[in-house]
Amino acid sequence: MVVLVFLLNGCTTLVRDDVCQSIANAKHCSGAEWADNSSLAVLPIPVVAFLVPHVDIHDIKGDDHIKRCGDSTRVVNRQVEVNRIAYVPAALTRIISLGIWQWCPALVTWEADVKPVAS
Repeated sequence: MVVLVFLLNGCTTLVRDDVCQSIANAKHCSGAEWADNSSLAVLPIPVVAFLVPHVDIHDIKGDDHIKRCGDSTRVVNRQVEVNRIAYVPAALTRIISLGIWQWCPALVTWEADVKPVAS
């Protein structure tokens, strides 16, 4: 049951343009990379750390990835997703560290259309 909950919440959309724009001569930009989405307990005391909230050590931001496509004024139809499905087997790190630290590899994918430079 717990695994099912993690699997259903495995993918998060960080950036998505609701209105799709069709642009003549637009180039498509896309990519993917693994990122560290680990967390640390607010109160790092063994075993007690299972009961307290965790904070992300490395914050994954959509703008950091979408800016690889170019200037933000030229990028349209943006979408950035974070897939944390590898989080499930990595949950063992939380058990090993007695709740203090959890390693979470996340796959960040992005895509966008880049408008041509106006001359």
